[in-house]
Amino acid sequence: MKIVLASNNQGKLAELKAMLAPLGVQLLRQAELGIPEAAEPFRTFVENALAKARHASALSGLPALADDAGLCVEAFGGLPGVDTAFYAVQFGYAKGDANNVKALLAQMAGITDRRAALVSTLVAVRSAEDPEPLIACGRVAGEVALEPMGSNGFGFDPVMFIPEFGQTFAQLPVEVKNANSHRGKATRQMMALMRERWIT
Repeated sequence: MKIVLASNNQGKLAELKAMLAPLGVQLLRQAELGIPEAAEPFRTFVENALAKARHASALSGLPALADDAGLCVEAFGGLPGVDTAFYAVQFGYAKGDANNVKALLAQMAGITDRRAALVSTLVAVRSAEDPEPLIACGRVAGEVALEPMGSNGFGFDPVMFIPEFGQTFAQLPVEVKNANSHRGKATRQMMALMRERWIT
C-alpha cells in the first residue's frame, strides 16, 4: 500500500519510515508528488493534521498520513504548541530547528518551572472524503534543559530532558528515542489502527 506523508520534514520522514516498516507500506513524501504544503490555520494538533492529510490525499488520490507535533511548555500555558515550527520567527530569527532552540532558551532564561511535553498527533485518511480518519496521539513529558545536549534527533530533541532516562532525547540512541518518543507512541497506536481497519 502506498501512503503519502503530508510533510516535507526529512526528520519526520526518516522516523516514520523506520517505524512503519513492519506494516510493509510505502511512504511517499508529498514533495515527490509535487504536492505543496497545506495551510495549517487551526489551534489544535488534530485539526491541523487532519487538514494536511485531507489536502495530500485530495491532490494525490492516495491514502495520506499527516503528523502535527509540537512542544507544549507549562510556563507558557502550553505554547508554542501548533506554532512550534515557526517559534523562532516571532523573535526575529530565521525559521529552523537550531534557531527554535536558541529562541526557546532565551525566552526561558530565569524561569524555574521548566516542565514541558512533546506532543505528536497522527491522522490517516483513506481518501480526502474519509468520514472515519484514524487518529493517534503520543505525549512525552519532561523538562527544558538549560542548554542543548546530544546530536541525535531533530527539533527540540537536544533540549528535551527526559527524567526517566536522565538525558535529552538527542542523547539517546535512535532506536531508544523512537521507542519512547511522542512520535514513537503515536506511530505504534497508528500501526495498530491501520492493522485493525485498513490492512486485511
